[in-house]
Amino acid sequence: MMSVSQTIETEEDILTCLHIKLYHPQQSCKGLYGLLPVGYRRKHFADDPLRLGRDAQACTFALVDARVSRKQLALHAYRTPQSPDMLFTIQNLSQRGRLSVNSSALDYLERMDLPDKALIRFGEYEMLIVRESGEAKGSFEVEFEVLAVPPSRETCMCVTSVTPVMDTGSSMLRSFPAEITAHGPLETDETLMCHS
Repeated sequence: MMSVSQTIETEEDILTCLHIKLYHPQQSCKGLYGLLPVGYRRKHFADDPLRLGRDAQACTFALVDARVSRKQLALHAYRTPQSPDMLFTIQNLSQRGRLSVNSSALDYLERMDLPDKALIRFGEYEMLIVRESGEAKGSFEVEFEVLAVPPSRETCMCVTSVTPVMDTGSSMLRSFPAEITAHGPLETDETLMCHS
């Protein structure tokens, strides 16, 4: 049987930390993050869902934005017998809008496991959540940061198509004397067969 001293978290226990990085296109001209503890870590008990939304009474953290739902989303901590890590699910609490997690859409009350690095989108907000593992079992920390550019632009979470551009070498050929450029390209294809 475990003694009480073995089950209580100590100051030395490293807490799991959720780094939440926010971006909104109009964040510079509005005080959207005025109620968030931006720039420092805040401890949160693991058995209490962390809620984010417009209503500061109903939510753990609030955004000052009338377009955000009263309760927008919730993060639930959990553990499994197979892993010592504290893991999280995310749940959409908004009846008005969808929430996407790495491009997977969640409707009202739907939830999914949160990967170690997740790009969350709702309304015009982009939120990058990065989980930093810890040892403590009863609580975790949350740290908010405001990003200057959308996290989707900095991460490889979005799929982009790349169109190849054929290099004709024409600008390079103009810099050589006329007697060299008259013979054609400076490089040859090694797959072509030579005829003697």
